[in-house]
Amino acid sequence: MSHAAEAGRPPGGGAPGRTTGGTGRPDGRRPEASGRPDDRDSPPAGMISVVVPVYNEQDNVDPLLESLEDALEGLGRPYELIVVDDGSTDATAARLREAVTRLPNLRVARLRGNFGQSAALAAGFDLARGELIVTMDGDRQNDPADIPRLIDRLKDGYDVVSGWRRDRQDALWSRRVPSRLANSLISWITGVYLHDYGCALKVYRREILRDIALYGEMHRFLPALARWVGASVGELPVTHWPRRSGVSKYGLGRTVRVLLDLLTVKFLMSYWTRPIQIFGLMGLLTGGAGVTLASVLSYQRIVQGIGLANRPILLLAVLLVLVGIQFVSIGLLGEMLVRTYHESQRKPVYIIREMMPEVPGSPSRPT
Repeated sequence: MSHAAEAGRPPGGGAPGRTTGGTGRPDGRRPEASGRPDDRDSPPAGMISVVVPVYNEQDNVDPLLESLEDALEGLGRPYELIVVDDGSTDATAARLREAVTRLPNLRVARLRGNFGQSAALAAGFDLARGELIVTMDGDRQNDPADIPRLIDRLKDGYDVVSGWRRDRQDALWSRRVPSRLANSLISWITGVYLHDYGCALKVYRREILRDIALYGEMHRFLPALARWVGASVGELPVTHWPRRSGVSKYGLGRTVRVLLDLLTVKFLMSYWTRPIQIFGLMGLLTGGAGVTLASVLSYQRIVQGIGLANRPILLLAVLLVLVGIQFVSIGLLGEMLVRTYHESQRKPVYIIREMMPEVPGSPSRPT
């Protein structure tokens, strides 16, 4: 087994998933393994939630849902399918609306606009009720038949198991090569060594995702963010199919965004609760260099009589001192913001247009 597959494995295995509790039936019996629970507020124990964000995948929706139903029925456990339509402009919404009428385990959330994959996943996580939450893309390149294998891997003590597209069916230079470089860089910076951060097929224990808030485009760093909150992360090779219909939504343009988001992840993992330590250190270094340089110049002017009027190095010394003060100030402001964040109410990064089917009393925005 590769060192990537052993990333974050705890000694002696991990804790079992948290049971949501409740049978959802007045007679105390549990609902059948397949089929919709009687009470949406009390999901049956052992439920699996599959979250699939989609955007303009009208030709992929129906085949994907059928293959998911086939894979999950074989598990013999209660499950639900949550499809988040991230503002599709084609016939995706119409296909999903029809699918809801014939698939009792399916719920669909249509967002008011194209908020991005991170926001769509956040919406799915808020709506999911299962003890285990599976994510995958809606382009049918992930194989639902791999879901039971990923879930079974949790028994090895992991809280998160990420898919590894070892035989990836994408273009070499525009997709695979940049992905390999990005995966190596992300693994090195975060310390969570995985072959394939970009694979959407993953399984999480519910309690891990409850402590992670998704903003911007942070979904690709979920395994690293999970490690940040104490999860153990594993990896498993999965099947990857060529795209059969539709157009890929990814390109080389996202490389810069990945690098910028990686800086955010590194900051969150290392200095999130103590920003003064990184900004204060930078301030001490630059300010200290400025004070040292100014001291040398003062000695030359006072003791040695060397003039400073035409020496730009004096301006550099003043600049370093001012930059050092700025860094320390930013660190102190960061400390204040961190404390404000932890004491304030989190706001959702998405707005749901409608729920299908409509649930009485269901809020349009999760609390």
